[in-house]
Amino acid sequence: MIATLAPYLLALPLVAATPSPKSLSSSFSLLYQNDLNWTSATEHAGAILLEPRSGQAAVQSCAALSESLLSANGLHFFSDIASLLAYLSFQGRYPAEQEYWIAPASANTCTTITGGAKVKNSSCQRVLPVLCSQSAPYRVASLQDQDPRWRLSVGAEDLTVTGYRDHLSFRFLGIPYANTPKRFTYSTLYNGTQKSLNATDYGSRCVQIGTPGSEDCLFLNIFTPFIPGPETGAASLKPVMFFIHGGAFVGGSGNDAIYDGGNLASRGDVVVVNINYRLSSLGFLALSDGVTNGNFGIGDITVALSWVQKYISAFGGDPTRITIVGQSSGAAATRALLASPKAINKFSAAIPMSNLAGENYATSYSVYYTIAELQPIVIDPLLVATGCNMTDSAAVLSCLRSVDPNTLVDLPTAASFIVVDGTYVTSKQLPVDGSSPVAYVPIVTGIMRDDGSAFTGYPRTANVTREIAAVLSSPSAPEVQSSGLFPVPSGANATLDIFNVTARLSTDIGFRCLDQAHAISASDHNVFPNIWFYQFDRSYQTPAFNPNPPVCDAPITSTHPHGDPSQEYFKCHTGELHFVWGTLGQYQLPFRDANDLSFSQLVADSWTAFAHNHDPNPLSAYLSVRGYMNTLDVVENTDRWEPLTKRHDRALRIMNLPPRMTTFQEESQCKFLGLPSDYYD
Repeated sequence: MIATLAPYLLALPLVAATPSPKSLSSSFSLLYQNDLNWTSATEHAGAILLEPRSGQAAVQSCAALSESLLSANGLHFFSDIASLLAYLSFQGRYPAEQEYWIAPASANTCTTITGGAKVKNSSCQRVLPVLCSQSAPYRVASLQDQDPRWRLSVGAEDLTVTGYRDHLSFRFLGIPYANTPKRFTYSTLYNGTQKSLNATDYGSRCVQIGTPGSEDCLFLNIFTPFIPGPETGAASLKPVMFFIHGGAFVGGSGNDAIYDGGNLASRGDVVVVNINYRLSSLGFLALSDGVTNGNFGIGDITVALSWVQKYISAFGGDPTRITIVGQSSGAAATRALLASPKAINKFSAAIPMSNLAGENYATSYSVYYTIAELQPIVIDPLLVATGCNMTDSAAVLSCLRSVDPNTLVDLPTAASFIVVDGTYVTSKQLPVDGSSPVAYVPIVTGIMRDDGSAFTGYPRTANVTREIAAVLSSPSAPEVQSSGLFPVPSGANATLDIFNVTARLSTDIGFRCLDQAHAISASDHNVFPNIWFYQFDRSYQTPAFNPNPPVCDAPITSTHPHGDPSQEYFKCHTGELHFVWGTLGQYQLPFRDANDLSFSQLVADSWTAFAHNHDPNPLSAYLSVRGYMNTLDVVENTDRWEPLTKRHDRALRIMNLPPRMTTFQEESQCKFLGLPSDYYD
């Protein structure tokens, strides 16, 4: 006779405490078949996987999570559960024929589902893994559902951290990773007396122009699909993607919804960490007193990496597989960390995206000032503006510490530059010639096709010579025009034609030429084990940063009311972010055509493949078992993304649908511009 769960269903206790892996003697896995299609996200039900127990204990454990056993119904239930359980088998967690407890199919029965999505009755006395329902809702950027029902606590070394879950991941927000430092001192790893941390809301942004912030801002956010149990081994831990936001070292935050890690965690089976770090003069001011050496923001990032190494295993992350990811100034920070004696052993791979390198605005992001060089440019004007231009260095520092933090960041001259401080940064630039130690880790790096278009103004006149001269002084505008390398298109809009030239020049001198040259040199000198280089030829501009509108937006047509990405438009700075993070849905931005979704899937799958395998080519077997058929089709019908292997193998991945392999772009133009010409011979 089959035992029944009915008595236990009628006598479930009320939830009295926040559940934890310890209280339930189980790991927690949030299972969700995430195709990144936000328009149908709520049609896909999630589940919470618990470790094996009896049927009675399964019901009680789900109730402790404010859930019930998973019901075998819903539009996509059987196809979703087949992929999710097949992936558990693929990982080696359970055999393919494993049965799991789910909600009873009828009264007075106990029910299981197999790895092949077959439902059957079974004895309630068996000990099987459990599939609980997952009722926490799908969340858009403007909303957070912090209902106490979704909360859970994690014990991490000396800390107890309470977070919550949504439809995509377990979320732990606003965790202090450092003690609040005294202004203009380096931060230290958090060892505060508060050991029980409420991580259900974001911590404050760091002080910056135009947005409320605080000097007490050194927080990080964790998004994870997996919380280990008391008996979980290291082999079950997930790779970590550690993100450093951009914002010119004067703005931005790891709290921004565009970087919400839920989709990457869910689809890519990774742990995502986003951080805040000190900005502007509060994070980068250096003085000539021999003590205040700047790079406090870089120090913060390094401490955050130390925190992750110490604690992330409690949140399902593998501290030996940390990929640092940075975009724009975050890419500059990533490059600084690659050569930082304080950081070299704290990560295993890196993805610097849209690194500014070259001339004009880009100069200081790749070639660092010494403190002496910064003195007349930033330090002296800042001291005059604050009235702290005193002769005694102790008095100067005391004066600066008394200035309102918002006043400091609002000054016309603010410190926002990485400097050679001798401790965190010891060389003038990333030594890609093998001249000094660098983290020997694999790299994915690249640019937007028109990255520099954000850093040059839209032409105000039809005078091409004047507009070119505004972008660069050498070579001269007449030399550029006579070279034939930067022809002006013959379109109906004269200023747009000129902008095609100035944006191209700005991209070459501020991104492409030096980034490509650095990759060539690093490859030649075996600085990194592998380098994969890309160029995004498809973009979706972020609403908060849309320079020179509407040139960065796909043209609106009668058939594409939200823009037609197949037509020509500028692929601008930040245009890759929604695709990398899969966050079009969090922003409820419309898919402009059928390829927006497929491209987002491809990019997210490539970036997370790199985190898993240190190779951005997703494995066909992985894609197949997970049911990621769009990406599988691309992988099986296009060339592999090849790394740079030697001086004359300048492999470039054009990121579009379909992606394709080619060679480095604008080499003749880069040689003409002298950035640097010896690598383009």
